[in-house]
Amino acid sequence: MRKAAIYRNGVFAGVLTEQEDRKRYDFRYDDTYYADETLPPISLTLPKTQQEHQCRHLFPFFANMLSEGANRDVQSRYLKIDERDDFGILLATAQTDTIGAVTAKPIEE
Repeated sequence: MRKAAIYRNGVFAGVLTEQEDRKRYDFRYDDTYYADETLPPISLTLPKTQQEHQCRHLFPFFANMLSEGANRDVQSRYLKIDERDDFGILLATAQTDTIGAVTAKPIEE
């Protein structure tokens, strides 16, 4: 099982988890972030109307943070990550300097 700490503008928002079979992904808002009505959801597709979200594939919001085409090929070769490993590429490339306000940092267990 792999996990990522998700931050929005540097504020810890929750945890994204990939189950070991890679057939389910969970995002859970942190209790403090979820309770603070002044903090927005990290995306429109992951609203704060519920604290936990589940999906059978990597949530489209996070998948859209990944590069495509030739850039993805270069990244996967350079980082030695299977080009089909979306979660692995997300963990390796979304820690800083992302296009939007959200970053993802690996959680080591």
